[in-house]
Amino acid sequence: MSGHNKWSSIKHKKGAADAKRGKLFTRITREIITAARNGSGDINTNSRLRAAVSAARAANMPNTNIEKSIKRGTGEIEGATYEEYTYEGYGHNGVAIIVEVMTDNKNRTVAEVRHTFSKYGGSMAESGAVSWIFNQKGYLEVEAPGLSEDDAIMIALDAGAEDAEYDDEIIYVYTSVADFHVVLNYFEKNGYKIKEAELTRIPTNTVEADDVAEKLLKLIDHLEDLDDVQKVFANYKISESIMNRLAEN
Repeated sequence: MSGHNKWSSIKHKKGAADAKRGKLFTRITREIITAARNGSGDINTNSRLRAAVSAARAANMPNTNIEKSIKRGTGEIEGATYEEYTYEGYGHNGVAIIVEVMTDNKNRTVAEVRHTFSKYGGSMAESGAVSWIFNQKGYLEVEAPGLSEDDAIMIALDAGAEDAEYDDEIIYVYTSVADFHVVLNYFEKNGYKIKEAELTRIPTNTVEADDVAEKLLKLIDHLEDLDDVQKVFANYKISESIMNRLAEN
C-alpha cells in the first residue's frame, strides 16, 4: 500500500510538535494512563500499553515516570482521569481532519478545538463525517542498519506486517490493529530498537493541497499545539518542492 510515502506529508509535521520534549512526555503519560486504565497494567497482555511504553522508552522517558503512569492508570496511585474523544473536521480544499484528544475537561477541550478550526480557516464536522476516509493501522519504525531493501521488507512480512518500506536504515512497518502486538513483540524479542510504535490512521485517499499548503499546515500545527490534543490526522498531499520551499522559510 506504499504507506510511508503516502503518509509522509501527513506525518512530517508531527515531528515539529513532538520536538517539544515536555509536551511529548505529557502526551505519552496520558496515553500510558489511559491504556492501563482501559486494559491492564501488564504490557505482555495489553498491546496498547506496550506501544505506549515503547514510545516512552524511545523518547527517553525515565522508568520511574513510566511506572508511576501505569500505577495511575490501574488506580494504585491517585491522579487526574482522562477521557478520550475524537473530533472531525475539514481544512482548506476540503481536506479531512481527525483530532484525537485526551482531556479531564471535555467542554474546555471542544471549545479550544472548535476555536482553532475556525480561526485558521477550517471547520468542525459531525461525528462520522470524515472518519470513514481513514483505516486504523499499527505503525512501527524499526532501526535495522545494514540490510538490503528486500531483506528488510521480508523480515517485516515474516513478523506479520501487512506492508513495509525500508529507507535510511529504518523499516517502516504497517500492521492490522489485531496483529500490532504480535509484530511489535517479534521485533523486540529479536533485539531490534523500536523508534516509534503506535496505532494510527492511514487515509484511503488524499487531496491535492499545494495551493493551500501554508494555510493548511498552520491549521494542523495549531491543532497539534493544543494541550489536550494527542494526534492529528489529515488526508492531504503536498508536493516535495512545495514542502521544501516551506521548510526554507
